[in-house]
Amino acid sequence: MIVGHLKPLEEIVASIAEYRKVFVVGCGGCVSVCLTGGDREANALATELGHVRFYEKEPPCLSVATIERQCEPDFLKSFLNIPEGTDAVLTLACGAGVQTMAAVFDPVPIIPAVNTTFMGATSEPGVWQEMCRGCGDCMLAHTGGICPIARCAKNLFNGPCGGTNNGSCEVRRETPCAWSMIYYKLKKTNQLHCMHKMRQLRDWRSADGKGPRSLVRPFNKPL
Repeated sequence: MIVGHLKPLEEIVASIAEYRKVFVVGCGGCVSVCLTGGDREANALATELGHVRFYEKEPPCLSVATIERQCEPDFLKSFLNIPEGTDAVLTLACGAGVQTMAAVFDPVPIIPAVNTTFMGATSEPGVWQEMCRGCGDCMLAHTGGICPIARCAKNLFNGPCGGTNNGSCEVRRETPCAWSMIYYKLKKTNQLHCMHKMRQLRDWRSADGKGPRSLVRPFNKPL
């Protein structure tokens, strides 16, 4: 899922201070799971932003709504009605949701309240870790399901660097060495032969360098 965190309150206040009527929109997708952008967070943020202490004049008039996914244009067009007279929308979605909102509701200003950080998963209650970079050429079948692109500080393809120390990364001691994790996982699953294959230099063209990536799946063809 996409993980994000709320921007500093002072930054959010500064971004909406010039508007008189602001619509705060939560997202029920990824950012709600990491307790950043769901309905509860949207209402709590609106309550906080309503305090007069943040403004030289009166605070803006704030209304709140939450939609299941802000990254789906059809959802937005069908289920989200912007109140009449709204000067700006403050969204708690990820960057994809912000940009989709901006396209659908042009020319209404769409203001992000969240910093999108990474694609990750829950490692324990209240803790999320980066797991994937969306590189476009997944190699998890050869690395025991552990991504060296996202989880190795140096993005190494062929085993650990010389700085690994007792299973820890030299960049930050409390961070596990991704390739140590890969080795022990492959050993546990009787797949250590995967470590013997020398991988060629990565072709990063599938990841970036050509502008925004897209996926097109014709509806008249099987998956």
